[in-house]
Amino acid sequence: MLEKGALAPDFELNATPDQKIKLKDFRGKNVILAFYPADWSPVCSDQMALYNEMLKYFNKYDAQIFGISVDSVWCHLAFSGDRKLHFPLLADFEPKGKVSKAYGVYDEQIGESKRALFVINKEGKIAWNYLSPTAVNPGADGILDALEELSKK
Repeated sequence: MLEKGALAPDFELNATPDQKIKLKDFRGKNVILAFYPADWSPVCSDQMALYNEMLKYFNKYDAQIFGISVDSVWCHLAFSGDRKLHFPLLADFEPKGKVSKAYGVYDEQIGESKRALFVINKEGKIAWNYLSPTAVNPGADGILDALEELSKK
């Protein structure tokens, strides 16, 4: 897992079939990356629903959140629509897990992203990270604490 202080690896991933998100386009804004194993699983569903409810707090800290898993863009669209999510889910689909691997949070045995969180500061460096057990929703407290700390700088 990439350490605090490291430069966050840039990436370009699909948010929709015809829209790509580049991390570098968000320099000057705090970014939250929420890597998770799979759409539709109970813990992932709860975790993404929680982040959806937390958007106004993330916005308060000038932070953009992205969910990232190895699911396809079509799976993300169905999941996001069903759960009424208002933030992008990015498809780390092909080559499978490339971004998860770059951040050191790909589970080779299972073929999924691990449940990991990164807060990236406005300069593109990792300000905070957390690796959660797969079956545990990490919540939002750590993210909010990290964003609060960034707001003091």
